[in-house]
Amino acid sequence: MVQYVQEYIQWMDEHNHVLPADDPYVIRLNSLSAGLTSVEGIPLNFKVYNVVDVNAFACADGSIRVFAGLMDIMSDEELLGVIGHEIGHVAHKDSKKAFRQALLTSALLDGVASTGSKAASLTDSQLGNLGEALASATYSQKQERDADDYGYEFLKQAGKNPWAMSLSFRKLKQMQEEAGAGKSSKLNQLFSTHPDLATRIRRMEERATAEGIAAPAQAE
Repeated sequence: MVQYVQEYIQWMDEHNHVLPADDPYVIRLNSLSAGLTSVEGIPLNFKVYNVVDVNAFACADGSIRVFAGLMDIMSDEELLGVIGHEIGHVAHKDSKKAFRQALLTSALLDGVASTGSKAASLTDSQLGNLGEALASATYSQKQERDADDYGYEFLKQAGKNPWAMSLSFRKLKQMQEEAGAGKSSKLNQLFSTHPDLATRIRRMEERATAEGIAAPAQAE
């Protein structure tokens, strides 16, 4: 699993335009993620893909990849909410379970074998199939709810405003409504619609309000 996760993220980095350290997108992401260095003992690393897709994902090894298209349409607070949620999936090993399932249902069906104790390397075709399987993977309602809660607490402990969680859901809900029914499959790669976004927004906002945390100007 460790080898395959490393192969996959390396393949993704090679097949997408990774922006350099001095790029404004990277400078912005590094500023936002300052202090977010590890989760449950897993070191985090962030990169920006210069692609127009509205997406972000996290791997079990702590690799967080954010697409420029997402950064273009989200404020700093909204983007932090996405990052917090993705980190929640890493912390609860949801990302690892999803990767394993995608591996078993796509790449391994193509005949991946092992020699002794060393796993066979994946081909470009297998890695491409694996990426498609991961993109269509969904989490259970409980996994999504738990990732929301973990992301909220993680951001708060890191000195970030946890209202970011609610704001990211608000933005996604707005985008889904603008896209119309049946046209939001790409958006659903970020968050499952179950439980529904309205419920998730309410949960995060009620928690922040109960804790006496002031909402940023964007939420007022």
